[in-house]
Formats: sequence, C-alpha cells, structure tokens
Amino acid sequence: MTASPFVPTLALMPGNAIRALLVDDDRRLAELVRDYLAQNDIEATLVGDGEGALAAVRDGSRWDVVLLDLMLPGVDGLEVCRRLRAEPRTARVPIIMLTARGDDVDRIVGLELGADDYLGKPYNPRELVARIRAVLRRAAPAAATPAPGDRLEADGLVIDRAARAVTLDGAPVDLTRFEFDLLVLLVAARGRVLTREHLFDRLKDGEFETFDRSIDVHVSKLRQKLGDDPRSPRHIRTVRGVGYVFLRGEAAP
Repeated sequence: MTASPFVPTLALMPGNAIRALLVDDDRRLAELVRDYLAQNDIEATLVGDGEGALAAVRDGSRWDVVLLDLMLPGVDGLEVCRRLRAEPRTARVPIIMLTARGDDVDRIVGLELGADDYLGKPYNPRELVARIRAVLRRAAPAAATPAPGDRLEADGLVIDRAARAVTLDGAPVDLTRFEFDLLVLLVAARGRVLTREHLFDRLKDGEFETFDRSIDVHVSKLRQKLGDDPRSPRHIRTVRGVGYVFLRGEAAP
C-alpha cells in the first residue's frame, strides 16, 4: 500500500469494549473497519505504520488484540510482530495478521513469528469481528479452580491447563497461545491420529477455512520448542497425508 501514515485516532465507546490496535496504512479502509468494529463493542485505535504501532505499545496502553497489516511503510508488519512477541508485556497479546490473498509465504512467516491468526484482504468486517472474538476466547484465562483433567502428563511433559503452563523434564516451555491449545489437543488424544481438519475445527471454532500449510507451521514450531526430531520423534509423529499423533512413549518406527 502507498497511503501516507496518519495520526492515531481513537473510537471512543461506552462500557467495557474490547480494545484493538488496528495497524494499516490505508486510512480510508481502516476508518471504515473502525466504524464497523465500534458497532460490535470493539474500540479500535488506528495507526498507519510500524513505528506508530510500536509507539502505541510502548506508551503503556493496554491492548486486547492487535490487527496487523503486513505491508506497512518503514517497519513492516512482520517486524512489528517479531518485536511484539519479543516483549514480555506483549508476548501473549493476540495478533491477527491482515494479508493480501495468495501471500502464503508472508502468512507462514507471520505464524512462525507468533501471530495467532490471519485474514486475507479484501475481507468482510463481520468475519474480522468473529475472528477477534475467537482469538479472545482462546486467550481467556482459565478458571481459578482447576477442573478434573486440567493436568496432563505424558513422557516427561506436564501441562497445567488452569495455569496454561508447560514443562518438559522439569524445564518450562514457552508456547504461544495457539501452540498451547494445539499441544493440549494432541496430548489429550495421545495414541490417536488427529487430522488437520479436526485440529482446525477445534482450534478455530469451526468457523473459517484456512490454508493447508498453517497447521504444519504450528506443529513445526511446537516440535522445535519440545526438542522433537521429526525424523525420530519422541512426542509428535506425522501421519503422512492425514495429520498428527502424540505418541504414548513408544519408540518411533
């Protein structure tokens, strides 16, 4: 996009609205999206470039979700995503990437950098609202009192679902929100093959289609963090053409 950066504006709303940081250098589009979000109890602050987005984060404002265009002047969206994930205060803030359709490489890189979801342009603002609510549901803290089964253990891996914490052989494992939910699904069904379609249906609330490679990207990142070699996996095995299975501790064939 070639539009000039613009001064941030705030959509003021009464009540406890969701606070979104909308980063897009297309001012006209961003203002239309902001107005639609306002009708759905989402208060959007607009910034038109990467530096503006980073400044909006550094000033101490609280954001429930970041809506991040990748094609920005100056600091691009991928770099903004990387910096947000590197900052402890913003490491777990949900990020939805806004991308041109067909840019699979950018989408994959964005997911690898820790984005939670993506939406191709041009998009329906109603779908954006639904995606915002979906990532916030996944991000919601667990209840204070753990329910039965909130602790999962498998071959040195301990998952505390109430605290959303993971350790492997006693060492903490830092996972993104999507990676944590993916791991819980795999471990809870250990020994059973889960298809990619099933994983997407559970993780994305069955609302949207997605591109084929994204689940593989998340599994790849999860394996890296677990120190799992896909050629001789300790934890997650690929079932070619189908999906993934979390092993029961047996040796890989």
